[in-house]
Amino acid sequence: MITVKRTAVINDISGFGKCSLTAAIPILSVLGVECCPLVTAVLSNQTGYKSWHCTDLTGEMPKYLNEWKKLGYKFDSVLTGYMTGEKQADVIINAVKRFRSEGSLIVVDPVMADDGRLYSTYSKELCKKVIKLASLADIITPNLTELCILSQTSYKELTSHCNEEDYPLLVAEAAKKLLSDTLRTVIVTGVHFSNSICNIIVDCDVPTVIKSEIYPGSYSGTGDIFSSVVCGEITKGMSVDYAVRTACKLIERALRDTVREGTDRNDGIAFEKHLGVLINE
Repeated sequence: MITVKRTAVINDISGFGKCSLTAAIPILSVLGVECCPLVTAVLSNQTGYKSWHCTDLTGEMPKYLNEWKKLGYKFDSVLTGYMTGEKQADVIINAVKRFRSEGSLIVVDPVMADDGRLYSTYSKELCKKVIKLASLADIITPNLTELCILSQTSYKELTSHCNEEDYPLLVAEAAKKLLSDTLRTVIVTGVHFSNSICNIIVDCDVPTVIKSEIYPGSYSGTGDIFSSVVCGEITKGMSVDYAVRTACKLIERALRDTVREGTDRNDGIAFEKHLGVLINE
């Protein structure tokens, strides 16, 4: 009997933008992992566009969770992403605590900021909730700005060393502040260094720096694609190193096509036709 691994994905679904659940569902499916969505909000399109409509489902989420509890299902992993507000953050924190079981994997993408600034939809109070959620995870996937917020590191000071040889080690030192008995791995994403985009794996061992080619522009959904691949691969039993390299391979190939086609950044990257890189022989 073949047992399919099961992942609860707590995130929004956006009609346009190739992010959140519209990224997680196909990626986990190709990886052979069942994606069980707990939808936080339904958006007409992701929030990078000039305007959007959002239906917040915070009030409905506890009802879904109660029904799941009646079914008695357990999850091999949990992946969290975008949140609409503080009340929803509390629901998600409680859900993660409920889903945690022996051998389960909790992956948190601490979505809240980029380029040294908080997202317009995130308050300082909401960020505090994200920090609390991150402390419950086994693995987190912050970008550099989010890492600085989580570790109380000055973004301006850290990035002032971006041209120095030991810059990745300085980033890793900030990430090490977050490690605990629960949080065993921090994967810092999208770090610009030495004409490359670096993803830095930080755990109890020597940090691993995985480099990818730089493409112009910044595109919606790459963080969701990255965290979905990482969560799915590790849920299947693959190593963190393998999971990160696979995520980078998918994103790099998709970015190459997206830049060539001149796609608007808000529309996301053309990852669909490259999903084959996720199929293990």
